[in-house]
Formats: sequence, structure tokens, C-alpha cells
Amino acid sequence: MKYTYLGRSGLKVSKLCLGTMNFGVDTEEKEAFRIMDAALDAGINFFDTANIYGWGENAGRTEEIIGRWFAQGGGRREKTILATKFYGDMHDVNDGPNREGGLSAYKLRRHLDASLRRLQTDHIELYQMHHVDRNVSWDELWEAFQVPVYQGKIGYVGSSNFAGRDLVKAQYEAKARHLIGLVSEQHKYSLLCRLPELEVLPAAQELGIGVIAWSPLDGGLLGGNALKPIAGSKRASNPERVEKFRSQLEAFSTLSKELGESEANVALAWTLVHPAMTAPIIGPRTLEQFQNTLRVVDIVLDESTLKRLDEIFPGPGGSAPQAYAW
Repeated sequence: MKYTYLGRSGLKVSKLCLGTMNFGVDTEEKEAFRIMDAALDAGINFFDTANIYGWGENAGRTEEIIGRWFAQGGGRREKTILATKFYGDMHDVNDGPNREGGLSAYKLRRHLDASLRRLQTDHIELYQMHHVDRNVSWDELWEAFQVPVYQGKIGYVGSSNFAGRDLVKAQYEAKARHLIGLVSEQHKYSLLCRLPELEVLPAAQELGIGVIAWSPLDGGLLGGNALKPIAGSKRASNPERVEKFRSQLEAFSTLSKELGESEANVALAWTLVHPAMTAPIIGPRTLEQFQNTLRVVDIVLDESTLKRLDEIFPGPGGSAPQAYAW
């Protein structure tokens, strides 16, 4: 495995991040344990989750599975750089009228403590805001975050789904308080979703914020099975989206075969080319899927390959304003 620093922090994380969204949903607990054990054995130390994973009435289930995995001991917790997120409505936290999504100091404290209980740990290395809440000021947010940082409950603060302007504002306000601010931004980024190249990725790179790519396979569309979906699969691709991108997906499949790599691995390796990128999130449902992604960090895409990928999946043309002006 290869490692890099998380943003401008001194924390080293693997260049693949294990996403756990499927645990307790499409992946049973025993298989989830096998995947997490295999991840540590392979050198992946960076695990991402969120309090709402499990979804709906089962929100929190994924964190509970991770907590029971930690409880087995064997150095599992000590070897894991743990990231979780908060924002949404949680059934096991009685927020009353505050149950809707948000980032208030009130919500931060209660949801952090609930995640710690579910995860069976006393600290989280990276605590992430799952979405923007422009009803909450940075005066409130940075003051609220300082308390658990000083208590040792969280090590670093990250964001997710923030716009470029939100990253700039967050770091401006943090600097005024002599804080490190955000160390990471988790953002949707893939060959089929290159809009972040306009503003978010350049802003993150300039501000020293490491980017973690979520949905790097665009919900499985870039995973190689979209053109030949497995009958009865719970994750069968949306036929309308497949038809919309069919010509691109076919060209991509041809290129991947020429490279001797799977479509999924080429798509994941491509995300790592951008200098702002820390790691893409891999979300395996099975141990076999996990094992098939391990060689991603060793794949080198040369200039001619990158040019062909740009031709198949055109981006916005670079960063703003050059992408649309002069």
C-alpha cells in the first residue's frame, strides 16, 4: 500500500479509503468483518463511515458493526484511522425540532457522543460535516469543534459536499482563530462527474485540504458491469443512465481491455492523478470485490491514456475561469 498526508496535517493515510456504506445493508456483518480485516492486512488504514449509514430506521447500524469489529481487539482500533460524518436525522438521538439535517453546536455534541457509543471508541481521527449548513455561522462551528478537539474526542475536522466558496470561508475563519481548520473535503468525483475541477479541487489544493473522492465509480456505472448487468442484482444500473452514456462506456471498456485492467481499477486510478486527491473511497460489498481493487495504487496511466480518457469523458476544460473565459 502507498500512503500520503491527509491535507496539510501530519497524519498519514492509505491512498485507498475503505468505504463502509454497504455494511449492514448489502453486506452482512460477518463479511464486513472479513473485509475490514483484509483491509488492515493489505495496509489500508483509512476507514470512512457516517452516522446515517444503515439508512432510515436502521441508521447507525454501520457504525455499530464497526464498533463490534473494534471490540474484538487485536489492535484493530489502534491501526485504524477512523472517519465518520454527521448532519442528518438520527432515530436514536432525540433532537425534537432539531432532528432535520444541520450542523448546530447542539447537534454536533449530541451526534458525536452517539457515534462514539456506537463505534465503541473514545475518539475519532476525522470528524466530517456531511453537508453544508449555511444557517450556521463559522463562529458557532469553530467554537463547537474546539471543545471535542481539546477533549481528545476528535483529532481533525473535515467537510463533505462543500462548494469551493465554503472551503475558502471555512479556512479564512479558522485562520482568524489560529486553527488549522479543515484538513479534508469529501467530494463526488469521477470520470462522469468532473465538475469539481472547476472550483473545488483547485481551492482544496491551494488551501492544503486533502480531497477524498466519493462515488468514484459513479454508483457502479464505471465498474464494468453496467453494460452487462447481473440479473437480479440489488445494484443493477439504471437502464436510462446506461443508455445515456453507452457510447462512452463502450469506449472506456475497450480502452481498459487494451490496458489489461478492469474498468473499475482504471476509473479509481484516474482519480489519484489529480494533485489535490488524497484517496478515492472504495465501497466493496464482498471480500472478492475488495481484493480486486488493491492494485489500483500501482496502476500508472501515461499521458496518452489520460488524453484518451479526456476524449471519452470530457471535463469542464480545466479550472475556472480559464475553462470558460480567457
